[in-house]
Amino acid sequence: MKNILVLHTGGTISMQADMEGKVTTNHENPMNHVSVPLNGIHVTALDIFNLPSPYMTPEHMLTLYQTIKEKATQYDGVVITHGTDTLEETAYFLDTMELPAIPVVLTGAMRSSNELGSDGVYNYLNALRVASHDKAKDKGVLVVMNDEIHAAKYVTKTHTTNVGTFQTPTHGPLGLVMKHEILYFKNAEPRVRFDLEQISGLVPIIPTYAGMKTELLDILDSQNLDGLIIEAFGAGNLPKEVADKLTDFLEAGIPIALVSRCFNGIAEPVYAYDGGGVDLHQKGIFFVKELNAPKARLKLLIALNAGLQGEQLREYMEG
Repeated sequence: MKNILVLHTGGTISMQADMEGKVTTNHENPMNHVSVPLNGIHVTALDIFNLPSPYMTPEHMLTLYQTIKEKATQYDGVVITHGTDTLEETAYFLDTMELPAIPVVLTGAMRSSNELGSDGVYNYLNALRVASHDKAKDKGVLVVMNDEIHAAKYVTKTHTTNVGTFQTPTHGPLGLVMKHEILYFKNAEPRVRFDLEQISGLVPIIPTYAGMKTELLDILDSQNLDGLIIEAFGAGNLPKEVADKLTDFLEAGIPIALVSRCFNGIAEPVYAYDGGGVDLHQKGIFFVKELNAPKARLKLLIALNAGLQGEQLREYMEG
């Protein structure tokens, strides 16, 4: 018998649509009434939050981590139901924490519990199957949606409403949930983990666009910033004016990390013109590999709260 702890946090999987099709939060979570017709699995469920996922914060993520750390010795695996808008960020946050060596799986739904073709119960039962599977250990935090198993580090939401929204660009999924088996054909790479007691700090994300000058950066007060994420063009390039302005933030001691705004590929310092990647890297901007901007923000925020500085911070951010 596998004992699985389920932590419900809200989101579409816990919501219902009214007569006009408007999806709203329930006071009573319908997921608590789902029968679990899976042999050898016993579920203990807790309603830890009941939030639309745009309300999710790093503080909520830290609470999830601390709850898992406190209770996990009693269980063989953990399933977290979560709204899809920020699911990948919570999954990534937890994947960087010192979790116990048991499977931790996040899942959600693109259609609320009473909509036609609702996917919530199906995803939930698949997540329970994965969390109880021995081969799910040591693969990091997993996201299970639409019969696929994804690594928290790389998975992202790619479509506003499609049930196949969660994809892993460049790499593809770690495995598949079949009717009677669970198949893994990849392993998650090792990761640095932290044990945080608190999480705080202001690390905004600045996107780039054609014709951009310094208008967004001019609004920021370096004295109130803890870090900055730049979503750059292509392989990691910026307009010259933006690159010059970022020098002021670097000189003020603000760590800056850069990712590409492209859906696929990796940011790397290739172009040597003013504002090109080579120039930016030489200035001291970190090039973050294979993360999107929201996850890079969490990575920098976690590193700063863990006390990383200087070369240690660079190595972690660029590793």
